[in-house]
Amino acid sequence: MTNQELAAVFDMIADLLELKGESVFRINAYRRAAQSLNDLGRDVNTLHREGRLREITGVGEAIAEKIAELLTTGQLGYLEKLKAEFPAGLADVLKVDGVGPKKAVLFWKELGITSLTELKAAGEAGRLASLPGMGAKSQSRILAGIESLGRRATGRTSIGRAWPIARELLVRLRALPGVEAAEVAGSLRRWRPTIGDIDLLAASSDPAPVMQAFVTMPEVVRVSGKGETKSSVELAGGLKAQLWVYPPERFGTALQYATGSKEHSVRLRELALKKGLSLSDQALTRKDGKEILYATEEEVYLKLGLSYVPPELREDRGEIQAALEDRLPVLVEQGDINAELHAHSTWSDGARSIQEMAEAAIRRGLGLLAITDHSQSLGVTGGLTTARIREQRKEIDRVQKKIGSKLKLLQGAEVEIRADGALDYDDQVLAELDIVVASLHSTLRQERGRITERLLKAVRNPHVDIIGHPTGQLVGERDPADLDMEAILAGAAESGVALEINANPARLDLNDTYARRALDLGCLLAINTDAHHPDHFEFIEYGIATARRGWATPDRIINAWSPAELGKWLSKRSSD
Repeated sequence: MTNQELAAVFDMIADLLELKGESVFRINAYRRAAQSLNDLGRDVNTLHREGRLREITGVGEAIAEKIAELLTTGQLGYLEKLKAEFPAGLADVLKVDGVGPKKAVLFWKELGITSLTELKAAGEAGRLASLPGMGAKSQSRILAGIESLGRRATGRTSIGRAWPIARELLVRLRALPGVEAAEVAGSLRRWRPTIGDIDLLAASSDPAPVMQAFVTMPEVVRVSGKGETKSSVELAGGLKAQLWVYPPERFGTALQYATGSKEHSVRLRELALKKGLSLSDQALTRKDGKEILYATEEEVYLKLGLSYVPPELREDRGEIQAALEDRLPVLVEQGDINAELHAHSTWSDGARSIQEMAEAAIRRGLGLLAITDHSQSLGVTGGLTTARIREQRKEIDRVQKKIGSKLKLLQGAEVEIRADGALDYDDQVLAELDIVVASLHSTLRQERGRITERLLKAVRNPHVDIIGHPTGQLVGERDPADLDMEAILAGAAESGVALEINANPARLDLNDTYARRALDLGCLLAINTDAHHPDHFEFIEYGIATARRGWATPDRIINAWSPAELGKWLSKRSSD
């Protein structure tokens, strides 16, 4: 079984436990294991053979035994017992926004609903509204949730799943004899949140052995096409990949062409035509038919009179004109990030202690780390009461003394924005914290005006420094809240609060479009990993890519500032 197939099993167990009404802590244990398996950059089968399953985040003894049973037998007795308690398809009903386990069981018991098709039919017939605790508005929300679920079922893969797989394939390709270069292309190279397939390009004067090596890689379960210069395969877990091999001297035009976007490439071809040239994946060609070959993309852009356009910008959003006028921004890079301002520990729902998170931050080369465990009302995360906040301060002080000047620790909190817009702590507690991240986690389906005003209250609160994952989206799983984002961004620009680009590939929130608009309006950004485990600090690359897609420069990102500059900013906000 693949990592993703195992993750699907544990997600199904969590769904069934929800239907049983089991403890949220038990349910979340399986959710965390599923997420860790999806994010794992190594083959779980290898870890099993080496006896290292317990090294996976969120995998304790009981879950490790279940993984071993699945990998050994292909089945899991515990899951089969759970499945026997409910009709097949009922767990799918839980995937609809607004349907929790109690409602799913209610629909089943009262109306015999055991599938999304039956749920939709009942809603359209008006039969849901008459059930206890329902009504016309609840019925409408559920129908909207079914429609939203259909939109998200695109067959696309999250970038967080695709990149680790693509990197492994690249490592293998680059190690092959005769391969002078290999890169990803397509939407993955442009760092879009989801991708269709993995597109790969290699530069080699002898493509045949490269193609043979590609189609026989261990990850390949089916070869759907093999030619002299292109091959297509299906990988374990269902993701598809294509490889094109070009002569090294043509690699530059090929990579530009394959990276896209389609709209960006059309603009380049139009520019080439104005110069009496035609641009293809093979070369730039003069009117007399003579080809000009380029081994690098930089040469292609230079020949067309352009500054080099980074792949993240190639979406036909003004980058061609900016490149012609030599005014492309100097985009933020991973090395610019000096601080992590949104991280969790075992004080709430994190997997490691404050000291372990601090040591991991030091290894990452960070100069500052804010521990921002959840506030009290978010019960499923073990949020901190006021008394526990003050106890945590003592531990942070102890850890700071132990690590010395290697890293500056801040005590913060990820404070829940309640349904009425009030924050989860009073002003006195908020004032005691070094940094405050305010976030929406619940009641995300409020109507537009109400949820917009709710978030604006937090934006305007003088104690709030950062708005965490502002829209509440989960890539491919949950639509953003119905916010008036223009009002939110304008409010943030006015108040000076920073808006987070949450780098977890399951969130990527703010997205690139809103990030760029935020910068246009004068907002500040923070790129945070929302780390719940030391491994999660690695998510920063996804946040950086999202910021780059939004044309972000390091001077507008508060955790790209030096710790001293950031400290001055926080002090000024607390004194305003």
